[in-house]
Amino acid sequence: MSFIKNTSLFLIISVSVSCSSLNTEQQVLIEISKEKYQDQLEGFWLAQLIANWTGLITENDKVGNIGEIKTGDFYTREDWGKTDQRSIWEDDTIDKSNIKIDYVLKSTDEIWGSDDDTDIEYMYQYLHNFYETNILTPTQIREGWLKHIYIEEENYLWVSNQRALDLMLEGFEPPETSNPEKNEFYDMIDAQLTTEIFGLFSPTKPDFSIKMSKLPIQTTARKEAQEIAEFYVRMYSNASNPKKFRSIKEQMFWLANESRSRLNNDLYPSKMYDYIKDLYDSGIKWEQTRDSIYYRYQVNQKDEYNITSKNLYCNGCYAAGINFASSLVSLFYGEGNLKETIKIGTLAGWDSDNPTSTWGGLIGFIIGREMVEKEFNMKLSNKFNIHRTRKNFPNDGIDTFENMAKNGIKIVDKVVLEELNGKIDSENKLWLIPK
Repeated sequence: MSFIKNTSLFLIISVSVSCSSLNTEQQVLIEISKEKYQDQLEGFWLAQLIANWTGLITENDKVGNIGEIKTGDFYTREDWGKTDQRSIWEDDTIDKSNIKIDYVLKSTDEIWGSDDDTDIEYMYQYLHNFYETNILTPTQIREGWLKHIYIEEENYLWVSNQRALDLMLEGFEPPETSNPEKNEFYDMIDAQLTTEIFGLFSPTKPDFSIKMSKLPIQTTARKEAQEIAEFYVRMYSNASNPKKFRSIKEQMFWLANESRSRLNNDLYPSKMYDYIKDLYDSGIKWEQTRDSIYYRYQVNQKDEYNITSKNLYCNGCYAAGINFASSLVSLFYGEGNLKETIKIGTLAGWDSDNPTSTWGGLIGFIIGREMVEKEFNMKLSNKFNIHRTRKNFPNDGIDTFENMAKNGIKIVDKVVLEELNGKIDSENKLWLIPK
């Protein structure tokens, strides 16, 4: 009996091992072209900058009529191409007669300047390669901020980013720099515009992209603001999914719904998403939807979004929530069209350059640099000056999209091999990632 039992056990083990080996051999792998990915990363940087600089024209021109600062009626589609109105911080001495609300494009003999929508993402990419790491440590983040961000001069930091820097100067490291007891701006927009790129470092694997981005997000954000930033990171990561789509619109909506499924149903970001999606599905114009979110969330403070009760400067025009809601308007109504998405985002209101940059970068990644240029029917500059807003980078801060994309590829190489159990097919220039 003992022999029979042992033999049976041997057979079971053998079969199990054989099945395991078979499963390994038959493991489905996602193939991603590194050459195509490079073009996509270049498209990400280019389209993000177009969206950023276009959105800057109207940044905080329109924030509603609550509190001491009142900005009148919001922009509509009819305002595109017209003279830009004054933002909440601009005084009457500034001549704006020659500034039109229109796409900002730079020809090949010009250089794109960095802004707060691109510079910290650039810095994080640089730090990953500098430290040769897949996960930045608290010390590495703090040292990177203190080395590359101006302290006394204009540093293009506001609200939570600035408070985080102040705390770093006091000796604190992330995630303490977003601790609500130390950083009262933890629920502002900052993390949304500085961390989307982490999704591109972990193609098709949003769970690891969230792991990569957790500490950079928690450098400035907690609670719902953190969740919103993670929403964008997941969309960026899933943008590499090989699933076949009939259109960019279908792909963008699939990405959004996938990220929506990971939102907490009890918190306001999920409720904002569902409310705005329902309004879009109803067929009303985007202007009506934008006006609806203003009244629902800032006037009436529904879904436990209570920013107005806090009596903040400009009624929390930099808040994570209202800018997330605004971003969903341009996401849905833009329907995956790069130019239309940028146009709506620019006109939607509040911190208009930030949500617009997020979608510009994502669509730019999906379609690639070549198609971005075709959208605008011109050859565009590939040069980038990080030293407009940051410091202490190589080559006096002048970089190119090609080099920036190559540096992104280096990070993905390490992540694929060391974190995603993937392989690199050097001959065919492919990443092979387990499905």
